Amino acid sequence: MKLIEALTLAAENAAAADLPRFEVALVCGFTPLHLQTFLTAHLRRRRPDRRVDVRTGLFGDIHGTLRGLVDDRAEATVLVLEWPDIDARLGIRDLGGWSPRQLPDVVEHAAKWLDQLLQLAREVADASPVIVSLPTLPLPPVFFTATWQLGMFEAELKAALWRFAAAAVAHPRIRIVNPQSVDLVSPAHGRLHVSGTWAYGFPYHNAHAEPLASALARAVDNAPPLKGVITDLDDTLWAGIVGDDGVDQITWDLYHHTQEHGLYQQLLSTLSEEGVLVAVVSKNEPAVVDAAFARDDLLIRRERIFPFEIGWGSKANAVARVLAQWNVSAEHVVFVDDNPTELEEVRSAHPTLQCVRFPHGDPQGVYDVLTRLRDLFGRAALSEEDTLRLDSLRAAAAASGAADQSEGHSEALLEHADASLVLDFTKDANDSRAFELICKTNQFNLNGRRPTERGWVEYLNDPQTFLMTAKYRDRFGALGKIAVIAGRARDGDVRVETWVMSCRAFSRRIEHQCLKALFDRFGAAQVSFAFEETPKNRPMARFLSSLHGGAADVPVSAAVFQAACPRLFHRVVYKDAAPAGA
Repeated sequence: MKLIEALTLAAENAAAADLPRFEVALVCGFTPLHLQTFLTAHLRRRRPDRRVDVRTGLFGDIHGTLRGLVDDRAEATVLVLEWPDIDARLGIRDLGGWSPRQLPDVVEHAAKWLDQLLQLAREVADASPVIVSLPTLPLPPVFFTATWQLGMFEAELKAALWRFAAAAVAHPRIRIVNPQSVDLVSPAHGRLHVSGTWAYGFPYHNAHAEPLASALARAVDNAPPLKGVITDLDDTLWAGIVGDDGVDQITWDLYHHTQEHGLYQQLLSTLSEEGVLVAVVSKNEPAVVDAAFARDDLLIRRERIFPFEIGWGSKANAVARVLAQWNVSAEHVVFVDDNPTELEEVRSAHPTLQCVRFPHGDPQGVYDVLTRLRDLFGRAALSEEDTLRLDSLRAAAAASGAADQSEGHSEALLEHADASLVLDFTKDANDSRAFELICKTNQFNLNGRRPTERGWVEYLNDPQTFLMTAKYRDRFGALGKIAVIAGRARDGDVRVETWVMSCRAFSRRIEHQCLKALFDRFGAAQVSFAFEETPKNRPMARFLSSLHGGAADVPVSAAVFQAACPRLFHRVVYKDAAPAGA
């Protein structure tokens, strides 16, 4: 993005007075100048439905600005550090600090300053996310070693910085921009603007300010990871055509100069362990593919993949079947194939699905694809639900198979499913899984509202609100935390304002059990719902309407619910305390 484009976007943003505001605090020790402009533009591009307000603090006072944000919160805080902020003697605007005698004190002061910064950042992050950029500019020639040699004091200084970073990312709402990602798009030699630093206190060339602002905006936006990857086999998962060359002749190693395929297998296996769904769509004979996956040197095991769609029909149709079995929308999935024609066919049939060409025979290109996939599926931490996702899909398939074999399957299957629900009314603002469910769930979603991180924390801090989460397991396996309900209860009336449930939990009457828990917990005479129709939440609308035969936003009385509720077979465990009526 050029500066003129950023200025145009910033001007359009300023004119959007009728849009809801998205306030971001930019905290830095220098004059923000074009960094503020680029950050506003990139955030505006990512959030065209909001007016972005990037406000700044006092020049040279990072600690003071952060203290002010503890009570005066923004939707997100962007903290941009450079070495002179940590100690002025590490800059080029202040004179008199370059002495070998002062180096021990510089290191000691830096460590204490970073400790104070860590505490302030945590206090701000308790209410809204804090995005941190570690120093991106080179240290000046303050040390007695040559600039090509790392000396003891410089090493201790950088060690203190990384200790700060390691402690900071342990907080669920502190995100640090990876310096390596900035290095890849902004060469180190083109970052420091010496004359700009002296003339007006802005230390960056625009060629550095723009990619840094882009990385910061990406971290503020914090888009949820995609859910699944569908991969081709021949010349993609391995090198060679298994049907023509034979099972023993396909390769993925250094000896055969096909290492890129081995790395791809390794990444897919890793993604699967992290909870990403992996499926195969391939034009092949099923028996041949079975033989290939019987090889013990394959780096992704067959059990990590579900489902396999092998045959000679349309790949677009095969992809549709995978999406149906996963019950996942196309926009949350990547399709990888080496054949441009196949990619175009799938893209035409599923325009929201991301189609990625595997550049067979181009090692650097493959490495770039692996990096792109890592970014699309990256997450800050792994949850129990992530590791259970594949098993829960297999369990759902097993349950469906068992159901098909029994007449009137729902009642018989549910009665013997040995199902249990753990219902937890603890209001934990740091429960990342609950927030993730609200932001990602579409079909069983009360109104499609997506709160900001700050908004969600403030909602839970309101003493008049409640939160209930549900974890499920049965004889087919565990699903983990699959439902979130939030709202307000007062004088016998409950108002549900947020209700989401993972599609993996459909058809198990979990929604009935959750609603029953609200009646029991609060002794409610009725429960009302802040229902709003969205393009995808028809399952939620059908459920609410089924209780009384009316519109989805009609309140449900205790008597009506009791009459409409089917038999429930779950063992219900309350994590905090059982309700009086349970």
